[in-house]
Amino acid sequence: MASARVGPRLQASGILRAHRLFGCVLVLAAALRALVMLAYDTARLYWYDSFTYLDTAVHMKPPGAFHPAGYSWLLGALRPFHSVELIAGLQHAMGLGTGVMIYLMLRRRSLPAWGATLAAAPVLFDPAFLRLEHAVLSDELVIFLVVAALLVLLWRREVSGRAAMWTGGAAGVLLALAGLTRTATVPLIALAALCLLLRRASWRQAAALAVAGALPLLGYAGWYAQHHGRFALSGSDGVALWARTMTFADCSVIEPPPEQAPLCPNGAVQDAASEYVWDPRASLNRMPGDRFTHNDLARAFAFRAIAAQPLDYLREVAGDTSLAFTWEPVPHPKRMVPSTAFARGAWPLPAGQPLVDRVRREYDPDIRGMRSVEPYASILAAYPYPWFLHGTLFGVLLLVGGAGAVLRPRLVLLPWAFAVFLLVAPVAALDFDHRYVLPAIPVACVAAALAVSALRRPSSGRSPGRRPGGAITPRATIMLRPRERA
Repeated sequence: MASARVGPRLQASGILRAHRLFGCVLVLAAALRALVMLAYDTARLYWYDSFTYLDTAVHMKPPGAFHPAGYSWLLGALRPFHSVELIAGLQHAMGLGTGVMIYLMLRRRSLPAWGATLAAAPVLFDPAFLRLEHAVLSDELVIFLVVAALLVLLWRREVSGRAAMWTGGAAGVLLALAGLTRTATVPLIALAALCLLLRRASWRQAAALAVAGALPLLGYAGWYAQHHGRFALSGSDGVALWARTMTFADCSVIEPPPEQAPLCPNGAVQDAASEYVWDPRASLNRMPGDRFTHNDLARAFAFRAIAAQPLDYLREVAGDTSLAFTWEPVPHPKRMVPSTAFARGAWPLPAGQPLVDRVRREYDPDIRGMRSVEPYASILAAYPYPWFLHGTLFGVLLLVGGAGAVLRPRLVLLPWAFAVFLLVAPVAALDFDHRYVLPAIPVACVAAALAVSALRRPSSGRSPGRRPGGAITPRATIMLRPRERA
C-alpha cells in the first residue's frame, strides 16, 4: 500500500518540477492582473462600442451595423450578476488561460519549458493585453477562441477516423464563434481547412472543420435576415471597405456607374481610412439616410475601385500594415496617441446619451466612468514594457515563423498563416489600428517558437538519447506520441 501511494506522489512531484518555471511566471502574471483590478475602480467602457455590446446582451438580436452578437452572448450570460467588473475579471482569467494554452501547445510539441514560457510571456505581461482584458471589448474573447482552436488542431500529431472529425469539428466551432465575435476572423475557417490539406492531414479533419465552422455562421446569417432583411453577418462590411478605398480612389480611373458616382471622393481628406466612416463631410455620409443603409452600394463601389486600382490598394494595405513593425509607435490616425504604459486619471462617460442611461438601467446600475486608484495606479505606471517588444520584435517573429512555414510546413504553416491573416485582414478590410495587431501576436509567438524548434532538429527524426514529446515524467512519456518528423 505504501508503494502504491509513493508512485502518484513521485509523479506529481515530477510534474511540478517540470512546470515550476511556468508556474512561477503564471503566478506573477496573475498578481499583475490583480494589481490592474485594484488600480482601476471599474472596467473601461468605450463609447460607443462597449455600450452597443451591453445593449445587445439585454435586447438579444443581431446588431445591424459593425458588431456581431458573439461577444454579447457572453455578456448576456453574465447579466444576472449586473457587474461590468465581473466581465473584466473573467477576461483577465481568459488572458491567463491564453498563456496556459500557448505553453501547453508548445510543450506538447517538444519545446523545453523555458522556450514555451518565453513564447507565452507577451500575452501574460504586455500592458496592451492587460488593458484590453480590462475593457468591455470583444478582442480578448477573439484571442482566446483563436488560440483554443489552434490548441485543438496542433495537440495531436496524427489524427484519423473519429478523432480527426472530433478535433476538426471542435476547431471549426471555436473559429465560428470567433467569427461571430469579430467578422474579420471568419476566413480563418477556410484558411485552417486549406492548411490542414496542404500539410497532408486527414481530409476528414479538414471537412469536419469546414462544416462545423459553416453551420453556426449560416444559422446566424438566417437570424440576421429575420431582423434586417438580408442574409449576412453584419451590415457594415461595405461601409468599411468603401472607407479603405477613400485613401486612393480615383473615379476618373474607376468610372463608376451613375448610382455609385455619389460615393466618389469629394475633397474631404483624412489621415486614416477609418476616419472616413465617421467624417460628416465624406461622400457616403452626405447621402440621404444612415450610412449603413448604403452598405451594399458602398461594397459594390469598393470592389469596383479595387479592381480598377489593384496596385494602389495593395500599396495602401502594405503601407499601413508596416506601421505594426516600427520601433516607436506611430499615431494612426494622428488624433490617437498609442502607448504601452498604464495610464492614470479619470475617463468619464459621455453625458446626455440615452444608450448609456438605458444600459445602466438594464445591465448594471453601477456603471460609471473609470478612474485610477492610488497607490496601485502609480505602481502600474512604473511597470516597464518597451514598445519594440511588440513592434520591431513582432516583425522578427513573423520572419522566423515564415522561414519555418517554408522549411517545415507541416508544423509551422498553420499558426504562421493565422498570424499573418490576423495582422493583414483588418488593414485590408478597413484600416490599421494598434489594437487590431494584438490578436496576431500570441499566434506569431507560437509560430516562431515552433519554427525555431523544428529548424534546430534534423528532419530525419529524433535526436539520439532524447525522449519523444519533450517528456516530463516516465508515465507522461508513455502517453505522448513520438515527435513529428517535420
